Amino acid sequence: MSNTNDKQVLLKVEDLKKYFPITRGILIQRHVGDVKAVDGVSFQIYRGETLGLVGESGCGKTTVGRTILQLYRPTAGSVHFDDVDLATLEGEKLRRTRRRMQMIFQDPYASLNPRMTVGGMLSEPLQVHGIARRKEQRERVEELLELVGLSPYFVNRYPHEFSGGQRQRIGIARAVALQPDFIVCDEPISALDVSIQSQVVNLLEELQERLGLTYLFIAHDLSMVRHISDRVAVMYLGKIVELTDRDSLYTNPLHPYTQALMSAVPIPDPVVEKKRQRIILKGDVPSPSNPPQGCNFNTRCPIAKEICHEKEPDLLPAEGEHRVACHFRT
Repeated sequence: MSNTNDKQVLLKVEDLKKYFPITRGILIQRHVGDVKAVDGVSFQIYRGETLGLVGESGCGKTTVGRTILQLYRPTAGSVHFDDVDLATLEGEKLRRTRRRMQMIFQDPYASLNPRMTVGGMLSEPLQVHGIARRKEQRERVEELLELVGLSPYFVNRYPHEFSGGQRQRIGIARAVALQPDFIVCDEPISALDVSIQSQVVNLLEELQERLGLTYLFIAHDLSMVRHISDRVAVMYLGKIVELTDRDSLYTNPLHPYTQALMSAVPIPDPVVEKKRQRIILKGDVPSPSNPPQGCNFNTRCPIAKEICHEKEPDLLPAEGEHRVACHFRT
């Protein structure tokens, strides 16, 4: 984890939206609605820090990461990376900028080409961007394998010959091959055994310290997010409902949804755990194609009032840099 005292902004996301169109008809496709996967998200990430992004499955976390990297083109809003709006870049300019931004995927097996050797996969980005010649590429691949704790003799092996943790290390090696500044970690440990998860997280922290990386760490394991993150943003149904430093979020959650999430995190103290009151949310998460009017959380919120069904709350400062989107918490 890194110090953010210099507060140099590397990535600035403003009012980011990503809608997926819903169409009907066989011969003539009619646009009948949108799935609002990301609906007006704003935040910034400082150089060298880790911003954790948490929330329930389907809340739009992965879509935020993919839209930042322009794997999905945004419907609206802007993504400024080092003062350059990525949404305005195309072709060669976007390809050159992508060298500085990479992604570690959730499934370490599905994200690796089963027909390519480890050496082929790790040298491919070097070839695409014309970074090194053949001999230098081989040396760089061996260096990358050692960097992530694997033997350089693995270069001629295929993905099926590795365990899940080893495959994820290969994915991490591929992500750092081009020496990027920013990496989106899309639930990189959720598909791994619990015994391996901490090893992978420790590796990510070591690489951050060694290479000066900046992370957007997407996850739903709140205890792991607390361990690796400097600040944490909480998402619900396409929107950020709370954003603060990790200690404030865990000791003083302000949004009712965050409080419910935190009450589900087990505490390794049986005395404290027994006294603690769990917050059980009623009902299901609304469909992102038809979100409720007003606050997105009003259908499940225990403190919702009339204004919550009429007016959408803005993400406003509550205490210092602690920001929350709730009519009754700011």
